[in-house]
Amino acid sequence: MEKPRLSFWQVWNMSFGFLGIQFGFALQNANVSRIFQTLGAKVDDIPILWIAAPTTGLLVQPLVGYFSDRTWNRLGRRRPYFLTGAILASLALLVMPNSPALWVAAGMLWIMDASINISMEPFRAFVGDNLAASQRVTGFALQSFFIGTGAVVASLLPWMLTNWFHVSNEAPAGQIPESVRLSFYLGAAAFLTAVVWTVVSSKEYSPDEMAAFAGGKPAEDHSSALTTILRDLWNMPGTMKQLAWAQFFSWFALFAMWIYTTTAVTSHIYHTTDPTSALYNEGANWVGVCFAVYNGVAALVAFGIPPLARWSSPKMAHIVCLGCGALGLLSITMIGDPKYLLLSMVGVGIAWASILSMPYAILTGALPPAKLGYYMGVFNFFIVIPQIVAAAILGALVRHYFGGDTLYAIVVGGASLFVAALLMLRVKET
Repeated sequence: MEKPRLSFWQVWNMSFGFLGIQFGFALQNANVSRIFQTLGAKVDDIPILWIAAPTTGLLVQPLVGYFSDRTWNRLGRRRPYFLTGAILASLALLVMPNSPALWVAAGMLWIMDASINISMEPFRAFVGDNLAASQRVTGFALQSFFIGTGAVVASLLPWMLTNWFHVSNEAPAGQIPESVRLSFYLGAAAFLTAVVWTVVSSKEYSPDEMAAFAGGKPAEDHSSALTTILRDLWNMPGTMKQLAWAQFFSWFALFAMWIYTTTAVTSHIYHTTDPTSALYNEGANWVGVCFAVYNGVAALVAFGIPPLARWSSPKMAHIVCLGCGALGLLSITMIGDPKYLLLSMVGVGIAWASILSMPYAILTGALPPAKLGYYMGVFNFFIVIPQIVAAAILGALVRHYFGGDTLYAIVVGGASLFVAALLMLRVKET
């Protein structure tokens, strides 16, 4: 049986939850380093404090994928995980900006990232479950649109609250500004609301229907969960192995950007390293604006990627977009006026739109449908492992080789995106 084509609004509804998920991720990416510094963290220690987040993903995502492949209840197959993760992540977003000490904030990052991963991982498999092959690029591109849109609003929240609603953007030493706290509260509400919309408005195919689409029931596997996970990890498809290397260098670059953009911009462009100063907080808010711009570009570019992929191929479209991102990151080193950072973010946004869609569109066609959730979870190894590596080595590089200048970490990120583009040439599309 062929899966029926869904209407645009059906695809829209099943992807809408990503809008909320990205509220959580964007607030985390744009503000957690700022929170750590406010609570007393040294610049050299920030990567280690971030390491809990990707380590959590390494453990959570394949397990959630494995069990979601085998779940079926009143809510369906993937939707129970969407909802559970959204509830936990929303609670973590409420607690994070009220952390009384650095160790509490680091622990809340761990909980928040685990919860976001519980919601996010099954969304990738949800597209493969529900969409015919001819609609998958569109499905992943629409997810990219919601990711970009959610991140635009979430990244801008502290700046908007400060400039439009006159919420205080300063606080005494060791306290989080009111603009950041209120942003996290709004993000929690948006996260839960968007995911509930997808849970209520979308349907899932039953196990029997999924078996019919796959050409019959898959052979039953009575092996233990651990045995199955390890065996399937060893036997991952060749296309997945080839994509893994490009993913590694893509996400290494992104993690370097998320960790160090605030410190690089505030020190080089705003000429301050004091997190209690008005100038530092102005620069940190501007970084949120920059992150909003690259996510906004990604939301728009998401609609242009499917035509580009059809005109060339998904692989070539991804290579072009990664090259744009590399140029965007490297151009930051030549900027002295903060408003020109927005031009750099255009290149980053083009790459971000593609990173969120093309690898998954390429991968889905190479995966067995019965193990789609598990392999999507394993594929996220190549998102979290580079983040762990980045957290482990970037601090040492900045401290011992870059003289404490975090701008060089951004240069490393730009070079890493160029390497990812070159490695995509090795990928064989199925």
